[in-house]
Amino acid sequence: MKIKQLILATILLAGTFSANAQISSGDLYQGMSRSIPNGRVVLPYGLDVTYEKTLHLIFPAQIRYVDLGSSNLIAGKAEDADNVLRVKAAVRDFETESNLSVICDDGSFYSFNVKYAEEPERLNIEMQDFLHSGTNNLPTNKADIYFKELGNQSPVLVKLIMKTIWQNDRREIKHIGSKKFGIQFLLRGLYSHNGLLYFHLQTKNQSQMPYNIDFITFKVVDKKIAKRTAIQEQILQPLRTHNNLTRIGGLQTQRSVFVLEQFTLPDDKVLEVTLFEQNGGRHQTFVVENEDLIHAKNIDNLKLKF
Repeated sequence: MKIKQLILATILLAGTFSANAQISSGDLYQGMSRSIPNGRVVLPYGLDVTYEKTLHLIFPAQIRYVDLGSSNLIAGKAEDADNVLRVKAAVRDFETESNLSVICDDGSFYSFNVKYAEEPERLNIEMQDFLHSGTNNLPTNKADIYFKELGNQSPVLVKLIMKTIWQNDRREIKHIGSKKFGIQFLLRGLYSHNGLLYFHLQTKNQSQMPYNIDFITFKVVDKKIAKRTAIQEQILQPLRTHNNLTRIGGLQTQRSVFVLEQFTLPDDKVLEVTLFEQNGGRHQTFVVENEDLIHAKNIDNLKLKF
């Protein structure tokens, strides 16, 4: 009899532990860890999904990472629209709430709690960019993610710096540019901050014919062959771009900001920046020397514009 009572007590005790294990109180590991304060928590949005209709989430930047909490959800980026995520229920009437996490190219992190609804109220949702929301504070439903290519620089801060340079529109450099075929291509400013270089470029179309941009290249070449040949060139890939242009109308002026990893040049090398016209020959090239790079304006004291 005592053995049966002992077995019964053991079963009841195990059931109690099992029930308690499913409830999170924040007091983990028998009190040997601290609870996470509310200020450290990324508050999730609430989403309703259904089986017969597709939910579209429109983010302010290109989507880099998506994680689904369970197989009850399916999601994927929209074709030719890297900032739009399609989300649906993979099964009908799932009961357990799931979650969804998204990281964007601007370093923003979004969290969602997802449940099933036969008729969701909202199917097309635009996720607001806090840089244009009229507030200087990062909201608690977003977090700042760091990417390897930007080193220890925050992508949100890089975005703010690019936007501020573009809005200030100061011409700090007046001796670097190209002008031919009615097109003027200038380096308006060169800035440095925390291991990154910011190139402020301007293109002015002084002709009536629109200028369609194919691409812009940044190449390190030998001084003696700059502007003449592509031999011994090193292509530098921009890390970020603000106001990336594809077309400049007749008699229009447009500007962009490109971010590159900080670098310097040996005496026999120059940086060649070339603007290529799509289906045309009005290409523009200017050259930046090491003297210009090392005198890039430090923007530690730049007043950021949200």
